[in-house]
Amino acid sequence: MIFLGGRHLPFCCRLLLCLLLGGRSAESIETTVGVDVTLTCKYDARYYGRLSVCWGRGAIPNSGCANEVIKSDGTSVTGRLSERYLLLGDLSAGDVSLTIRQVQESDSGVYGCRVDIPGWFNDHKHQLTLTVVPAPPKPLKVETREVKERTITVRWTPVFDGGSPITSFRIDFKNKLAPWETAVTTADINPSLTQVTLIDMRPAKAYNIRMFAINSVGISEASNVLTVTTKEAAPEGPPLDVQLEALTSRSIRVTWKPPKTEQRNGVLRSYSISYREYDAAGRQFKKWHHQSLTATRELESIILGNLKPSTKYSVLIQAKTNAGIGPASAAPLCSTLDEVHTTSTAKTTETTSTAATIWGQSTTSFTPVSPDPPVLELTEVKDKTVSLHWTAGFDGGSPITVYDLEYKAVNASWDSTKRVGDFSPNLTETTVIEMHPSTYNIRMFARNSIGMSEASNVLTVTIGEAGHQRDNLSTTISTQRDTQPTTKSTQRDPFSTTISTDSQAAVSTEESQGGHLAAIMVPLVVVVLIVAIVTAWQVRRMKRNKGILGIAWLTNGAIRYRGSEPVPEL
Repeated sequence: MIFLGGRHLPFCCRLLLCLLLGGRSAESIETTVGVDVTLTCKYDARYYGRLSVCWGRGAIPNSGCANEVIKSDGTSVTGRLSERYLLLGDLSAGDVSLTIRQVQESDSGVYGCRVDIPGWFNDHKHQLTLTVVPAPPKPLKVETREVKERTITVRWTPVFDGGSPITSFRIDFKNKLAPWETAVTTADINPSLTQVTLIDMRPAKAYNIRMFAINSVGISEASNVLTVTTKEAAPEGPPLDVQLEALTSRSIRVTWKPPKTEQRNGVLRSYSISYREYDAAGRQFKKWHHQSLTATRELESIILGNLKPSTKYSVLIQAKTNAGIGPASAAPLCSTLDEVHTTSTAKTTETTSTAATIWGQSTTSFTPVSPDPPVLELTEVKDKTVSLHWTAGFDGGSPITVYDLEYKAVNASWDSTKRVGDFSPNLTETTVIEMHPSTYNIRMFARNSIGMSEASNVLTVTIGEAGHQRDNLSTTISTQRDTQPTTKSTQRDPFSTTISTDSQAAVSTEESQGGHLAAIMVPLVVVVLIVAIVTAWQVRRMKRNKGILGIAWLTNGAIRYRGSEPVPEL
């Protein structure tokens, strides 16, 4: 028997432990949820030949594998716990590495590989620690669902969340030619959605769109990038710098520029030119006439022909795309030139012409001015009341806000004007009462946000004596009728102002007063004549009887004779 010295005992213990445990090694692997991971284990198949092997979870026991997940006889797999566990290595070369598909956090732990080598205490053992942690979601795949003028709808399919639930989505979009640093970000999109619509996009613009998924771990990589061009829309802005120039008595040249680039909303195809005549006598516009012009240049021009001489015209220009027509750009009215008059004599010819006229500077909108005065009419004069009616004139391009009524004594100056009050722009009638008997001049003004009109025509009205008169002069407004102004054929040219005197008002007033006096005087004269005739007859009769008698008029209208007996009743 051989005994080992004391100094050799530790070495012997270590050798015995190695024999009992066999060849064992250990390592750690960390990975993320959802990926495939391979745990390595190999042996020398050329030396040993094909050997059986097993994989288990947990520490490797003295024999076999604890919590076995897969095993092989060295040629093929003879058993497995799940289809996720695979031996994808070359078994004939001794590669028995374990592959786990789409690992989860629950796959974390210790795994052991045991190769059954013939003999005592010489199995090959390989132990690994696997740690699986959550990861950001996988990248999304985005596609276009619907594109309109100002909206883009995109959709996507659910992706692996990285082992932690997706909490939101994020979309970036930008102009196609701009860098991503300028992109607009739409964040905090509900994780339950699979499509979203982007609004407030610009028509006829090319955009790049990408998307991200977010969970508690982080943000996914960018999705595929979409390039989307929105559809065209009608222009948002009017043509610019519209100018009108009268060329002849029957033609006007119109020039303009396209709308602003950002307001075109597509490719400009054409322009619509609308024009109409202003009827100065009737104070109204006539029907529209239309022409079309293909859009070709940055400065467009057209000549409107077959117009009337010395006539004002209104012109509107609108730009068109394939999607529709935009807002109109207006210019101030422009008048054609006067007709050319030629006078011929035996040796000389005299020609009169008028220079071209351009109304206002180039503009894209009508410039408001002060309104035209209203047309004032006398409706009725009765006792101490005067009823008036008025018709609104051209408002100057800004709504009329109030009417001012003034009056004065006919012989006084307008500096001593009395003001009745301010009338609502919706009123067209009023009645002035309690005016002291006299003859008055009455006029009216219209006001808008720009200023006050010139005075209306002046009415001359006479108020006669009727009933008890007051010593002072006072006016009140009564029975105002709230009606919309009506346009009458007597409305004046809104581009010229005249002041007229209504002489017929005084005539009608005097006729009214004369008729009233006649109605009172005629019955009174008849009564006086009858009383005179009866009285004369009675006096004559009494003279024949008793001479001349005195007459007393009683308060009750009866007649009694002094110095005689009462006479019989007639």
